[in-house]
Amino acid sequence: MSVVKGPDSEREETIRQMIEEHQRPLLRMCYLYLHDVQLAEDAVQETFIKAYRARDGFRGASSVKTWLTRIAIRTCMDMRRGFWFRHVERRVTPEMLPDRAQEAREDESALTLAVMNLPKKEREVVLLYYYQDLNMNEIADALGVTQPTVSYRLRRAREKLRRELEGRENHD
Repeated sequence: MSVVKGPDSEREETIRQMIEEHQRPLLRMCYLYLHDVQLAEDAVQETFIKAYRARDGFRGASSVKTWLTRIAIRTCMDMRRGFWFRHVERRVTPEMLPDRAQEAREDESALTLAVMNLPKKEREVVLLYYYQDLNMNEIADALGVTQPTVSYRLRRAREKLRRELEGRENHD
């Protein structure tokens, strides 16, 4: 006897696959935005709920990864706009990042702290490019800006990081 699958079971399987493939990278990204593990988990859960509800609206103009990243960024931004969130002190250190595979080396810690000290727009481009492995067009789609804007922000961020890290080397 075979089991008949309807359209809802196919959709649920698609969402299940999305969760398996994209949950961890989205969790890390949301954590870097929100600086709180529980809030990041809530944001990722909300991202997948929104994706499930909007699944019929996904036209495939971008990759699923880009689509989910865009939903997650907007979810994190909505959460950050909340009244209580603005009044809580949150600072990210490398030790606080979830799923650390090994102890962070001193130079990695310095880089992470330098990235987190970048202005928001430059920081998010760096995180999406280097930590989420999105290309320039995917980042532009995810952030709702043009590709030259992404390129400009990434170039400025690299310059600031280079100056910051070279300054640390000179003081050590």
